[in-house]
Amino acid sequence: MAETRININELKGEDGDLIKELTTFLKEKTNVEVEAETDDLVVKGEEARVSRTYLRVLLRKFLHKKELKDSFRVIGGSENTLIVKGKRVYEKEE
Repeated sequence: MAETRININELKGEDGDLIKELTTFLKEKTNVEVEAETDDLVVKGEEARVSRTYLRVLLRKFLHKKELKDSFRVIGGSENTLIVKGKRVYEKEE
């Protein structure tokens, strides 16, 4: 059974129910077990059903649906790890 971790440390500061909604969203779309830990979501399922690439696409869809696409991005971490990271905001110098 494959296990993929999603680091949601930076996403926690947005909204209290956002993590619960993300957990439910992933469960509905993948039909596998999703557990919320302190800073991570752990997705456990067959490797053929839940690839890292598919999880990345689902995370991007969720961020777009919640209108957080401009504030966060999904990047790859170490093996079997994805990270939802806040985007840097640069201001133009005039």
